[in-house]
Amino acid sequence: MLASPIINQRLLEHLNTGVLLLDDELIVIYMNPAAEALLEMSGKRGLGVHFPELAVESAEATEALENAVSSGHSFTKREASIQLHNQTQITLDYSVSPVAHPETRQPTLLVELQGRDRLMRISREEQLIAKQETTRNLVRGLAHEIKNPLGGIRGAAQLLERELPSEGLKEYTGIIIEEADRLRDLVDRLLGPRQIPKTEDVNIHEILERVCQLISVESGNAICINRDYDPSIPELQADKGQMIQALLNICRNAMQAMLETGVDIPQPTLSLKTRTVRQFTIGHKRHRLVAQIEICDNGPGIPEAIQENLFYPMVSGRAEGTGLGLSIAQSIINQVNGIIEFESQPAHTTFSIYLPLESV
Repeated sequence: MLASPIINQRLLEHLNTGVLLLDDELIVIYMNPAAEALLEMSGKRGLGVHFPELAVESAEATEALENAVSSGHSFTKREASIQLHNQTQITLDYSVSPVAHPETRQPTLLVELQGRDRLMRISREEQLIAKQETTRNLVRGLAHEIKNPLGGIRGAAQLLERELPSEGLKEYTGIIIEEADRLRDLVDRLLGPRQIPKTEDVNIHEILERVCQLISVESGNAICINRDYDPSIPELQADKGQMIQALLNICRNAMQAMLETGVDIPQPTLSLKTRTVRQFTIGHKRHRLVAQIEICDNGPGIPEAIQENLFYPMVSGRAEGTGLGLSIAQSIINQVNGIIEFESQPAHTTFSIYLPLESV
């Protein structure tokens, strides 16, 4: 028994894969809801439009579509960079199959679209989380090996100081003790927060306002702070002190980039934006509701050479920087099953923090 056209259309409308049908002049004659979502164009507006006007890859790609109509040969393209009609850039896998129109029997092209951006982002996040965990384990092991002999050196210096006959000689043991303490503090900072998080219901906007106050004081009110908050975001479970530290580390980095890198910025500006995102995947876990915090600055941007390893300890774009602030921030956000991502170019750097709202 053959399926009716109505049943076939209903099946297409429930697919997660975008499906389009183009006529022999590459005019869109059908698109399912998944294709509408991928191409950011409603079916009513998309029908009757020349397909290259909806999604542009290259002149060669358009030529390949035309050749598929005339030759009847199928082809597939992986991770194609597509510019949509609204100038949005997306990445797609697509397959093109010449078929006969089900009613007119005229040559048409069946185009199947698979969005890659989300899968690529999930893959990057999983790699980032794995890297962070590997780094933490490495640092813990290294810290243990460093702190044991440091304790012995410090203790021996204290004993020696008691036995020295001259006060002048004690200056040298004092240096040993001070440097041992400095190294111990550095190792402790590498390890990040050591105390068990004291989770409670916290309002993310109260935390952001506290961070804004601190940044205003530290910068001497030299930075303009813009706020764009979504007041509907519910409270989340987190350690308030640690969350302030994480967001302050990111904002402080932005402040230093705008004020201390020697780049002339007419009006240093820090923009804070909060929103909720539904059905969002962090790593391998899908969350029903997530709080998104965007921290954007108009500084010189992050050097491309360090972007890949930005969240590693000791990686910094400033000569006097320790490179621990972002590593610690990522560790704190990871503790509440969140993640920090960033995009950077000159005059526009954005850090995006995603925090699950599991109790909602």
